[in-house]
Amino acid sequence: MKKLTPLQLFICFSKIGLSGFGGVLPWARRGLVEKDKLLTSEEFSAILGVCQIMPGPNVINIGVCVGSRFCDAKGAIAAVAGLTTGPIFIVILLAILYDHYGYLDYIQGALKGIAAVGVGLIASTGFKMLRDEFRYPPMFFVIGITLIAGIYFDLALGLVALLVAPFAYYFARRKARKL
Repeated sequence: MKKLTPLQLFICFSKIGLSGFGGVLPWARRGLVEKDKLLTSEEFSAILGVCQIMPGPNVINIGVCVGSRFCDAKGAIAAVAGLTTGPIFIVILLAILYDHYGYLDYIQGALKGIAAVGVGLIASTGFKMLRDEFRYPPMFFVIGITLIAGIYFDLALGLVALLVAPFAYYFARRKARKL
């Protein structure tokens, strides 16, 4: 495994934090898996799975996990600082501008368009992660149960995780034995 300094983690996660507005999860995956190749696609999916059931924003949790993996507590702090420092200043500036100009119709229209872009980016990340599951089709059963429990029965995330975890564990063990 590659060893990174806190400064390298800060810079890497600063790029991620400044890449998107309204959610940087797609950019986190792209940066960590596709560009910097710090994680494999499977590692990213596993870390994200853990981070989704922990309290707090997923991408911050990913920063803590990845930062600590490469550089212990200092790396976790550096990654989270990288994710948040730039965006905090940008959000404050945008809040001031919105306070002065937010009533304008074209500003309202632009914000609706940005929301649609956010939905598209999240969906594209989901589809990229779904491609990984094509390598082991039994995991579609886990995905199906998750969707039914979350959407149809409207169960809380923690309950969905408890319900689905035994199936995911079973299929993951079967997959590991075949390798």
